[in-house]
Amino acid sequence: MDNKEIANLIKKCGKLLELHDENVFKVRSFQNAAFIINKLSNPLKNLSENQIAEVQGIEKSLASKIIEIIQKNTFQDYENLISKTPKGVIEMLTITGLGPKKVRTIWKDEQIETIENLKIACHNNQLITVKGIGESLQMDILEFLEFKEKSKGKYFYADLELIAFELENKLKLLFGNDFVSISGEIRRKMEVVETIQFLISTDKIAETEIVLNSIESIIKNCTISSPYIWRGNINNTDIKVEIRFSKSENFGNNLYLLSCSNTHLELENSDNISLKSILKNQNFLNENEIFSYLKTPFLVPEIREGTTEINFFKNKNNFNLIDNQHIKGCLHNHSLFSDGENTVEEMANACINLGLQYFGISDHSQTANYAGGLKPEKVLEQHKEIDDLNKKYGNSFKIFKGIESDILADGSLDYSDEILQSFDFIVASIHANLRMDLHKATERLVKAIENPYTTILGHPTGRLLLRRKGYPIDYQRVIDACAMHGVVIELNANPWRLDLDWRFIDYATNKGVMISINPDAHEISGLQDMRYGVNVARKGGLSPEMCFNTKNLEQISDYFKTRKPR
Repeated sequence: MDNKEIANLIKKCGKLLELHDENVFKVRSFQNAAFIINKLSNPLKNLSENQIAEVQGIEKSLASKIIEIIQKNTFQDYENLISKTPKGVIEMLTITGLGPKKVRTIWKDEQIETIENLKIACHNNQLITVKGIGESLQMDILEFLEFKEKSKGKYFYADLELIAFELENKLKLLFGNDFVSISGEIRRKMEVVETIQFLISTDKIAETEIVLNSIESIIKNCTISSPYIWRGNINNTDIKVEIRFSKSENFGNNLYLLSCSNTHLELENSDNISLKSILKNQNFLNENEIFSYLKTPFLVPEIREGTTEINFFKNKNNFNLIDNQHIKGCLHNHSLFSDGENTVEEMANACINLGLQYFGISDHSQTANYAGGLKPEKVLEQHKEIDDLNKKYGNSFKIFKGIESDILADGSLDYSDEILQSFDFIVASIHANLRMDLHKATERLVKAIENPYTTILGHPTGRLLLRRKGYPIDYQRVIDACAMHGVVIELNANPWRLDLDWRFIDYATNKGVMISINPDAHEISGLQDMRYGVNVARKGGLSPEMCFNTKNLEQISDYFKTRKPR
């Protein structure tokens, strides 16, 4: 187990201890240890028990438990707590706004042990009078549970990508490269995926199914399968797999039909003939034949959504889409100075190894106490460190001084102008007081956009896919404000966010607003999330010219100098 996994397990144990009303000092020791371990750069798995016991902030009594975690992926104290806690109560600990003490009240005082009964209690207004909960939190709980129910059976694209392409490679080895293709939501690179889908070209379905049933990694569900569709799951998971069969002469038709939205199929070419009609009346061996027939350049599956490609069929223009190789640097990243897991130098060196020209550090600002936000004296300390590192890198690479400044309830940023002036750029984001109506959220964002120090508007809706809805905003008004004040909009590439929603990229770029694809990386591995941002940016039709961080080092340096208020 790595440090993050160890810290998460210890943190969970700390919550369970608090839930069971254990000694407050014991609870605190687990909480502190989890925080410290998350900040360590040296892997605990490389240390002995005595060495772990010497780490400041980790009590000696916890050292043996950490060794047990490293060896067994769990430890006895945690297992004991799990065994005496109802499953539904453990689930309640994941609900936003419900800490262990409130969950204990619900469990012990209200005798609620399941998520279903918790939902019923909310519908019956049972929690309104419960100490520490009340009407507002009850509403939040119900909203969370209903959102979670709607998200059931759905997965992040990032979680299924590797599984899907490994299975595709296996199928291609069995049936041949030209006869197998991934299709559906994965091929379109949707943010959220329900089913991994494939298309196989075969005239011998029965024989093909025998081969499929021999693959150990997938299990057939006979109840929901049909003569022309194999349905099942990835073995030992709830991840759904669907494999459709096609004759070779119309393999291209079927692949196209399975790799686009219904709206896209209604698009018409320059002869006013819809795609649906063309695919219905003409057979194609592959998708290349379709585009040859249309006399247009190939249109990649991720943009077949019936939105930004509308004029493509009319004008027969080549789509100029952003790609990973266009990215010259990344902004909005975190370090050990706030809630990151690596030093500024480690993150910067990782960017160099990725072939990037610059790196922007945007640790949390002083209001974000929960994330170790930087007080003014820590800002100065970080800036000194960055200056020293930039001297070391010379002209080949540069670290830019940024901050993710919290947008306060009134729309202001949480530093004085003097401190804001010291940064090269400011990412302005909302992290607190998320329960807002459309008017309040929009006004709060617009006020921040109007601030002359705001360079980039961070994750505009605060959404967490499959976790919580974003606060509602008037997209057009927010984008128009960014256009008026020269503010870049972030497309947060973290696969949990992917915010700005790609559906609004076209409107933004048509207004002249640039999009900055940022990983919001809290560790070195998080830098790789840039590609998920690129995926959805392509869905929105983003060109390299309208992506902020396709600027090279010289261009972005000049931009920051001229953009910065004086």
